[in-house]
Amino acid sequence: MAEDSDLEKTESASPRRLEKAREEGDVPRSRELSTCTMLLAAGGGLWFTGDHLIRNLNLMLSTGLSFKRDEVFDFSVLLTRLGSTLIDVMLAFAPVAVLLLVVAVASPMLIGGWLFSAKAIQPDFNRLNPIRGLTNMISSRAGVELVKAVAKSLLVGTVAALVIWHEKESVITLAMEPVTQGTAHVGALLWSSFLAIASALIVIALIDAPYQMWHYANKLKMTREEVRQEARESEGDPQIKARIRAQQREMARRRMMSEVPTADVVVTNPTHYAVALKYADGKMRAPRVVAKGADEVAAKIRELAAANNVPLLEAPPLARALYRHTELNDEIPELLYTAVAEVLAYVFQLKAYKEKGGAYPSTPTDLEVPPHLDPINENTAEAKAAEDEWELVS
Repeated sequence: MAEDSDLEKTESASPRRLEKAREEGDVPRSRELSTCTMLLAAGGGLWFTGDHLIRNLNLMLSTGLSFKRDEVFDFSVLLTRLGSTLIDVMLAFAPVAVLLLVVAVASPMLIGGWLFSAKAIQPDFNRLNPIRGLTNMISSRAGVELVKAVAKSLLVGTVAALVIWHEKESVITLAMEPVTQGTAHVGALLWSSFLAIASALIVIALIDAPYQMWHYANKLKMTREEVRQEARESEGDPQIKARIRAQQREMARRRMMSEVPTADVVVTNPTHYAVALKYADGKMRAPRVVAKGADEVAAKIRELAAANNVPLLEAPPLARALYRHTELNDEIPELLYTAVAEVLAYVFQLKAYKEKGGAYPSTPTDLEVPPHLDPINENTAEAKAAEDEWELVS
């Protein structure tokens, strides 16, 4: 059952899949919305420019049918006038043509946005495959498109029939009206028919546009296995990433171990924790942690320190506090300055003793470590009380 669920497309398309689809020229588009906007733009353009267009066409018609006797037999003059008339017609229709061109370019962007994809215009010989063509013809998509076409035809046809039936008496009386009045009446009838049919197309577009967006989102849905595969491709194989992190930790550990011989002192728990400290007067604002570890790593730090004559000091609370509240190459917390200063003073005295002799320095005990910094006291009422008391004393 789990394998079946992994093969079902139940997951929404990822941003990467959507971007890949756009690169291939696959975006949601609604032909019904484009048709509707084009029709409305054409109707609006003719409404606002109709009077000017009709006057220009009347003028061109009357001018084009006026000839002088000598022009009738001059073929070159007829060609010149024909070319001039064609240019005038094109200029007369230019505002509506430009409007339709702009709407034709802008209308597809209403639900899919602007897109130019070189892949979409590349030749694809798979489209010439007859088997694929037959498959597309009997697909659910083709069935939906057939239902849409039939529904659109029925709706537009019904609206047109109702308009004609409603205006049948006006149509019949057109033959008895004067030319001027009849022309105006025909224009009014055409405009009312246009509005009715355009309203039907608006209804179709309002249904088709959301459907196309839903169909597009449903088409790009992914299975859980595809989501996991994409995550592996984009973020890397988890096993490889784990191996890389392990190698990085090993390299960091080796670098850390190489710093142990240069440390001034190693503070121990004595067995569970080990923290190596280093301080260069004039170069560091405060002592820094150059190595730290627990259990096996702590044992290795102690071993390296002993092999390189780095002093080891057992101070369990201080070792635990340093291990918990510092990272590699961090300065020690300010609340531990006093305790670490005592440790370093002991180390420097021990170094002087080894070089010059004299009295052996006393090992520091009862180092001043705030109780709330010791992880052994965390989440206890005693630690909270000790923290409040320490703040009052400080």
